[in-house]
Amino acid sequence: MPTNEADVTRTLNELAQEMERHGADRDAPVRSIMAMLGDRWTMLILQVLATGEWRHAELRRILAKLSAEQDISQRVLTLKLRALEKEGLVVRIATADVPPKVSYELSGLGRSLHGQVFRLIAWIETKAPAILQARDDYDQAQRERPLWHENNWPDLRTS
Repeated sequence: MPTNEADVTRTLNELAQEMERHGADRDAPVRSIMAMLGDRWTMLILQVLATGEWRHAELRRILAKLSAEQDISQRVLTLKLRALEKEGLVVRIATADVPPKVSYELSGLGRSLHGQVFRLIAWIETKAPAILQARDDYDQAQRERPLWHENNWPDLRTS
C-alpha cells in the first residue's frame, strides 16, 4: 500500500499503464468479459453449459430451477447466448432438420474460462465467512452511525 504522495502517484501511473495494455475502451476483451461475468446470468449459463450441450428450452428450464430469480425470459437468455457466442465462449449448433434444432455448448475458449471461473468460485467459498463477517460489520456500523450529524446539515442561512 502506498504510503506517500510519490508512491501513490507511481502506483496510479502503473495502474493506468496496465489498463492501457489491456485496453481502455469498452470493447476491450478484459472489460467486456469482466462485465459479462458480473451480470446476473452469465456465470450460471457458463456453469450449466460446462455440463454439456443444451437446447435453448432445456437450458432456460434448468436456469430457472437453479437461479435465485426462478425465471429467465427467452429474450434475455437469447441475448446472453448471443453475447457469449460473439466473445467466442459458446458455440451455437444448428441442425439441418426442418425445423432446425439449435443447441449450445461451451467452446474451447469457454471451457478454458470455466476453469478459471471455478477457481474464483472456490476462492469465494473459502472466503465466505470473512465476506459475511464484513457485511455484518458494515451493517452494524451503519446502524450506529447517525443519519445526520450536525456538521452535515446544510447552512440554510445563506440565500
